[in-house]
Amino acid sequence: MDWLGQKRAEMLMQVLLVASAVAAFVVGYVRADFQLMLLVYAGGVVLTALVTVPNWPFFNRNPLKWLDAAEAERHPRPQVSAGAAAVGKKKSGKNK
Repeated sequence: MDWLGQKRAEMLMQVLLVASAVAAFVVGYVRADFQLMLLVYAGGVVLTALVTVPNWPFFNRNPLKWLDAAEAERHPRPQVSAGAAAVGKKKSGKNK
């Protein structure tokens, strides 16, 4: 699952859970049955899990392009020196 697929899955999860909660409330209110309301909501949660948890192909529309091992060796990662790390820290002491 790519980054946009994760965002899509999270948005879909939120929409489906809210929709199932509203549907469960309406059904429970109309039928005056609390147990039926809980069953409708539980069905919505199961449906949401089945739609958003597996790695479906529509979550992989923007695959990441990984760097080749040979290309990574040609461009090594820069090392942070101790002097450069200390530059970003605040001085803790009073100026007199």
